Amino acid sequence: MRIILIAAGRFLSWSLQGIILLAGVASLSALAEDDYQVVEIAEPFIEMHTGPGRGYPVFHVVEKGQTIQLIKKRTEWYKVLAKRSKLGWVHEDQLRRTLTPSGENFEINKPDQEGFVDRNFEAGMLAGDFGGANVMTLYGGWSWTQNISTEIAVSQALGNVSDIQFINLNIMHQPFPEWTFSPYVKIGTGRVKISPNATIIQPQDREDEMVHAGVGMRVYISRQFFLRAEYNAHTILTSRNDNDEIEEWKLGFSVYF
Repeated sequence: MRIILIAAGRFLSWSLQGIILLAGVASLSALAEDDYQVVEIAEPFIEMHTGPGRGYPVFHVVEKGQTIQLIKKRTEWYKVLAKRSKLGWVHEDQLRRTLTPSGENFEINKPDQEGFVDRNFEAGMLAGDFGGANVMTLYGGWSWTQNISTEIAVSQALGNVSDIQFINLNIMHQPFPEWTFSPYVKIGTGRVKISPNATIIQPQDREDEMVHAGVGMRVYISRQFFLRAEYNAHTILTSRNDNDEIEEWKLGFSVYF
């Protein structure tokens, strides 16, 4: 099993280098698209507020037949640009009664479980146990399909004997993305730095490669949020005769975009 994990970790490291390069190219292409959505007012009028909330005063009214540009969204409010450079905020309920340039009703895409299945990016924080030490992990991941995703995770483990920092690159497979309780499997590779806690004689810090395999569960909650729990079996590839094998359990919250 250990030999398989080591071979899988080496192969994963080479594969992820190519994937990260392709992701960078795709990001540069997306940045070039800066056009705003234009909609036409179909109701008698809509009200523009000075801020993203009903407590902000109405300072301008856009009448039927006029157009506005949608600049950005914050919760249930859209920042819009009207004629004469009027810049303000409109609630999404009013935008449901607008038309696209093709004459169709403008659709508001609210975060829901369907968006969870089709998500592109997710990020979150998990905490738990790493071989008896308290561990905290921050991660970000990109979904290439509904089933396959990659992620980078940075972790800090604080123990009585030593402090441990490690970074991992992972490939995830989610066989049932449409399920509310959606299981997944993962393999990954990375680097670990171990700093022993000593007061009289200061031992030398050491850095090693590590590989791991794991299983987990994503649980959709509501809107853009979901729970995530996972178990990982790590193997630290030391320069000694025996490698270190460590079990890790974690639980945390995540958000998708």
